[in-house]
Amino acid sequence: MSFRCQACGYRSPKWLGRCPQCGEYGTFVEEPEGSPVPPELSVQEPPKPLPEVPAPPPERLSTGFPEVDRVLGGLVPGAVVLFGGEPGIGKSTLLLQLAANLADRYGKVLYVSGEEAPPQVKLRAQRLGRESPNLYLLSTQELLSILNAVSRVAPIALVVDSLQTVLADPGGGEVGSLSQVRESAAQLSRAAKTAGILTFLVSHITKEGGFAGPKTVEHLVDAAVYLEGIREGDLRILRCVKNRYSSTAEVAVLEMTEGGLVEVPNPSLFFVSKGAGPRPGTAIVPVLEGTRTLLVEVQALVTPAGGYGPPQRRMAGLDLNRTLVLLAVIEKHLGVHARALDVYLAVAGGLEVTEPAADLGICTAILSSLRDRPLPLDTVVLGEVGLAGDLRPVRKGPERLQEVAKLGFRRAVLPHQPLPKKLGLEVVQAKTLRESMEALELL
Repeated sequence: MSFRCQACGYRSPKWLGRCPQCGEYGTFVEEPEGSPVPPELSVQEPPKPLPEVPAPPPERLSTGFPEVDRVLGGLVPGAVVLFGGEPGIGKSTLLLQLAANLADRYGKVLYVSGEEAPPQVKLRAQRLGRESPNLYLLSTQELLSILNAVSRVAPIALVVDSLQTVLADPGGGEVGSLSQVRESAAQLSRAAKTAGILTFLVSHITKEGGFAGPKTVEHLVDAAVYLEGIREGDLRILRCVKNRYSSTAEVAVLEMTEGGLVEVPNPSLFFVSKGAGPRPGTAIVPVLEGTRTLLVEVQALVTPAGGYGPPQRRMAGLDLNRTLVLLAVIEKHLGVHARALDVYLAVAGGLEVTEPAADLGICTAILSSLRDRPLPLDTVVLGEVGLAGDLRPVRKGPERLQEVAKLGFRRAVLPHQPLPKKLGLEVVQAKTLRESMEALELL
């Protein structure tokens, strides 16, 4: 017997509390040492000069979701996509919709579920209104049964939900162990490449937010995507972290409805309150998700501390440590005694914002709430705030302002940086945080 790290695959003859290779704690599990299974004999093609290697088909498959196609760059026959997300976030719902779309457009699709029976999957399909005659269902956990079904059905696409439920070797440990997941992923990937079958592998997520199982699985697949969001909310964001066929700088914004996941028609305005007049404590910030500009509404509530304990600091969708630094900058350079204030901050719509370009928006919302002075509805702010109270340029500033102008905004406050002459809106450039607050009439 030996022990293997579930995070990186390091093998040890004895159990260790901390992996010497990746540094993770409590990741070693016992793994039986069996004789390696010899690979199936097959006819190996001799090496070919690169010009003689056949090119892949230029036409890529469409999922029926333009937003998802933009994230994945289209679907290549034979590609393997690793699909992850928190429990209950909507992975199975989205994949069932994609499978039904592919079945309607291109032919047979095999949907394998190791966690649900076919009647359960059928109930979801009926709720979504997607009962395609070319969509085949199979409930099994045995890899051999999956490969036999693939051979009989000959689908153009395969969905395996989930990889942690597949049993590759009955004598190789329990279902979901590192060896089972690694072997299942390897054999499914090999079958996909050999037969040219587009394959989706659903993976569980660890408590740290990464794909469960060995890192080998991420190296095997062609694309790896996360479905992110808040289960209590309707917003979902599909984010690509690896893609051999396209860029990883794109995201898709989706909304969970009774009929499944649907694309948000105008994500730039999805996170901004509609129909409300000017309100103190709000600031509109153009942030980047991939290469897409989204307008988000940063909301702040600032009140005097009650005096019965330390001042409260509560954040939703923003980094707490970064916001505490900004509060210190406000106190130092604007003369605001933030240590005696309760500060509550949130990003409307449930989106999480981590980029520094939202710094000026956070400071603006705090000052707006404290002074009880609303910003005009046609004004946006963006910029990184330094510890010395200076403003620093943000990446893709001109592209953000062009999107802002298209959406009808008339004024933008941001740091000094090169900008095109014609943007269609009034631009106020400031060097310091104080200058920007004076331009917004918050001091």
